[in-house]
Amino acid sequence: MSYNWMAMSHYESASLPEAPEVHTKLGSLRGTFVSVKGKEAGVHAFLGVPFAKPPVGPALRLAAPQPVEGWKGNLRRYLLMRRIEIPEISEDCLYLNIYTPANRGPDAKLPVMVWIHGGGFAMGSASMYDGSALAAYQDMVVVLIQYRLGHLGFLSTGDEHMSGNFGLLDQVQALRWVQEHIHNFGGNPDLVTIFGESAGGVSVSLLLLSPLSNGLCQRAIAESGTAAMDLLMTNNPLPTTQVGYQCIELMGRYVIIFMLFFFSNFSLYTFCSLKDVQLSYPVNGDGYFLTKPVDELFQKHELLTVPFMTGVNDDEGGWLLAGVSVALFLKPIINGLVVEEYIGNGEDRVKNRDGFREVVGDLMFNIPAIKTANAHRDAGAPVYLYEYQYPPKFMQKKRPSFVGCDHGDEIMTVLGICFTNSHIKLNECSEEEMQLSKTMMSYWANFARTGSPNGNGLSHWPKYGAEEHYLEIRLKEQVTGQSLKKDRFLFMTQTLPEKVQQHKSPEVHTKLGSLRGTFFLSDNSLCFFCCSLFDCYELHQN
Repeated sequence: MSYNWMAMSHYESASLPEAPEVHTKLGSLRGTFVSVKGKEAGVHAFLGVPFAKPPVGPALRLAAPQPVEGWKGNLRRYLLMRRIEIPEISEDCLYLNIYTPANRGPDAKLPVMVWIHGGGFAMGSASMYDGSALAAYQDMVVVLIQYRLGHLGFLSTGDEHMSGNFGLLDQVQALRWVQEHIHNFGGNPDLVTIFGESAGGVSVSLLLLSPLSNGLCQRAIAESGTAAMDLLMTNNPLPTTQVGYQCIELMGRYVIIFMLFFFSNFSLYTFCSLKDVQLSYPVNGDGYFLTKPVDELFQKHELLTVPFMTGVNDDEGGWLLAGVSVALFLKPIINGLVVEEYIGNGEDRVKNRDGFREVVGDLMFNIPAIKTANAHRDAGAPVYLYEYQYPPKFMQKKRPSFVGCDHGDEIMTVLGICFTNSHIKLNECSEEEMQLSKTMMSYWANFARTGSPNGNGLSHWPKYGAEEHYLEIRLKEQVTGQSLKKDRFLFMTQTLPEKVQQHKSPEVHTKLGSLRGTFFLSDNSLCFFCCSLFDCYELHQN
């Protein structure tokens, strides 16, 4: 059994009793009142608000988003629960959900927090989240945005014919809409914080590297995902696109574009899965959204130096292990060094399991987070780093006992899901979990208001500076730590590259003679080790 929550809409001229109404220069919108546990006032929710023209048809599919046109009458959208087995989807997806305190004043200028959902740029939706509790408890406007995913959002031929990164351009367009219209909902366009988790965190981090984001946000929070996650990045997207189309015999780029422009139901993922081809479209250095490779932007400090918060959970690879696809990683030239560092001789099965979980978390999330924090710190931005250490009780029942605080576990407390009464809610939160959620919402909201998470009644959270202080967030306490994953970070970024450089130089034989070259290990190759570690892990288990 599955549930699909769909944003339904209709235009109406007759007023609805007690339905909140907001007037914008695009037209009027009617919302709904949403109650929040523990808060009498509640919030007004405006769901499915269009921020761009529907990206459908030959002119707008696989193209940058265009500003939305106005409408007549009152636009009202609402959530409708439908019990269905196969969820309905649509390319017409460029909408946002707005939650604003019901007791806001007529001239309110509240902080705005814009949530970007995760899902590897291939799945997920804004409607899977609820911003009502954060808005009510912290007296702010919360916006959830939807953007294009998969091949419709990121397919690229690496040239002017199809530049890609359309999903990221959708996010920019949503932020432009917020700048122009959020004041109508009581929000302050000069106090906007972007925050997101996983691919949403990567998006936040990338937005800070794009010149298109200038003036669109004043704070940023990247949870368990940053621009240094090389697995989701490429500077040469065409080979990736061609690999995906091996299932249709490597059609030329113009045929690919034709198919996607004129066949809206052309399911690449379904078709390619039948051919056992791994289909994945990463973010690419298009020269427009990203003017240079991420590493170069970091090194040259070409980023928005707004207050920046980032962090990870203490077992990021805990339950992701079951979903790690070997096909996503390249075969490494050397695996013994990484195996020795994390696993040892392989005789202890528990150590094998725990070591592999740790290396997956380090390579995919932890090392990139620290690299990104360092880059923003060195560029002069105020930086706050955290490690979240509490796995929600309802998730503990669904996982093996050895899994700690896994990927995405912090979302429940950040968004206050213990207090929501809408389509997303929890009925089994403990008093301690509710208190932790209030603490997390306070940290995040303080940061959005002032650029610092600190406030009355909260444990002090030091800036991430030369001494590399960070905050360990636990169920009952928050304590200061220092040099998160220091030994692993030094191994991955210094020791390992040095040892690889010492490895035997590659040799190529030609009819003219033999040539000896040099092997270089770039930052982009860190993720390549997961595949051989997986092979080693399986070997020791058999």
